[in-house]
Amino acid sequence: MIQKIIPVKGLSGTIKIPGDKSISHRSIMLGAIAEGVTEVEGFLMGADCLSTVSCFQQLGINIQETANQSLTIEGRGLMGLSEPKDVLNVGNSGTTMRLMLGLLSGQSFYATLTGDESIRQRPMKRVTQPLSNMGAKIFGRKSGTLAPLSVVGQTLKPITYHSPVASAQVKSAILLAGLYANGETTVIEPALSRDHSERMLSYFGARVKRDGLIVSIQGQPHLVGKKISVPGDISSAAFFMVAGSILPDSELVIENVGINPTRNGVITVLQEMGAKISLQNEREETGEPVADIHVKTSQLKGIKIGGDMIPTLIDEIPIIAVAAALAEGKTEIRDAAELKVKETNRIEVMAKNLTRMGVRVEELPDGLIIYGSPRIKGAEVNSFGDHRIAMSLAIAGLAASGETLINEAECATISYPRFFEDIKKLSVQGGK
Repeated sequence: MIQKIIPVKGLSGTIKIPGDKSISHRSIMLGAIAEGVTEVEGFLMGADCLSTVSCFQQLGINIQETANQSLTIEGRGLMGLSEPKDVLNVGNSGTTMRLMLGLLSGQSFYATLTGDESIRQRPMKRVTQPLSNMGAKIFGRKSGTLAPLSVVGQTLKPITYHSPVASAQVKSAILLAGLYANGETTVIEPALSRDHSERMLSYFGARVKRDGLIVSIQGQPHLVGKKISVPGDISSAAFFMVAGSILPDSELVIENVGINPTRNGVITVLQEMGAKISLQNEREETGEPVADIHVKTSQLKGIKIGGDMIPTLIDEIPIIAVAAALAEGKTEIRDAAELKVKETNRIEVMAKNLTRMGVRVEELPDGLIIYGSPRIKGAEVNSFGDHRIAMSLAIAGLAASGETLINEAECATISYPRFFEDIKKLSVQGGK
């Protein structure tokens, strides 16, 4: 699908964004292995999370949609999953693939996981290696480092793992496998990655200890079904935070957004760039901090972004690059080589697309240098099937002169099914 974006004068109004993708995934997984019913409100009905639902239904879990964006999961306990009759297809979801490898490693049956072309090229050794250290038997392409991957469930042993990357997917896969080990499994990270798994595991009754960059879980817990309220996804909110900052006549309230401190780096960075962003009605719901986010038109300036800040905003770097394109001065993004192994090489793809829109960009091995300009031009651009690229380019198009055509824009539905409709709803017409 080619999506045409016409520049607008600004965005104005109040919006509720879709549920957090990370929390939605985990609600299904933990609800399935808990005892009793888990009720989930605000579930993200996007393609990735629906892949997780489908996989667990194949594993014998009864999951029903009870209302708009609400589900019930009939949990069957730690060892209640059943051997699937067919290959489990995770679609485009790296979270589903990597976390399920951890869960399936401790089962008593055989299962095979695959996904789309992008998933079959994404690195799995970062997960399969530590799981193998725990006793897991995982087979697949290139010595078990690329999907499709087959898992033969085993009795697992606890380990202490020094992760070379700050990755919530790696950490979560090991912690989920640790549920099936006798003893304490520990993960030590080089920097703090998002902690949704630890929070939800504790909420369901697991014994989790956290101390800085060290997290441990005790095996064989008794998990009990819970009610979960999924907050709005800060990664989805980020597109409107940037749009409200760069478009001239904008004022937005984004309601009920998760502001987990391991995920809120985008707020910090945009505020450092000069964005008028404030938090209202701060509270905690089902173990996660939540707030309403108020955004007004701002004059942004270039800054340096790197170090321990990167894991807290890794998924938001494409839209931060758009903010940088319209900021005054130079923005330098480093320590973000992880972007090369997402749905696309996001460093390369953002550099190419922003260049087509008239932005001066230097591509680095681990990031970007972006020279801001008060004007960017509409162009024909390509998401290459990456949802975060498609939505970032749409926000850039709103601020451009002339129309922008985005190829493969339909991929936005992976994490934000009504994204383009919400843009129209908030748009103040009269752009360049």
